[in-house]
Amino acid sequence: MQRLIRALGCCALVSSLAACVVEPPQAARPVPNPHEVAVQRFDQVDGRINNMSRHIDVRVNQGYYPPPVGGELHRRLDAIRHQAHEMAVHRDGGISGDEQRTLNDELDSTAIAINR
Repeated sequence: MQRLIRALGCCALVSSLAACVVEPPQAARPVPNPHEVAVQRFDQVDGRINNMSRHIDVRVNQGYYPPPVGGELHRRLDAIRHQAHEMAVHRDGGISGDEQRTLNDELDSTAIAINR
């Protein structure tokens, strides 16, 4: 008898815990605005370019490489920034996921050059 009561109690506890883990229905999640997502992608790329530019300045000021090398790295970043802005013009201020991946690949190679 006690085993039956304990088993029923455990089942009730497990089922109440399982109810807490269930995800909300798909319709309850807000659908993001595609334009806002595209603008956020552009802002992420632009922010990364700004951070890398500051990193170049710090490394030049600390003497890791001479100013002409820093200038060349800044020109690479400016070319990527120009490319990002050109892409954003065609999408009302945002970029697609594929465009973001392309720009991030270019920024990754520039980041390797900065950290040498």
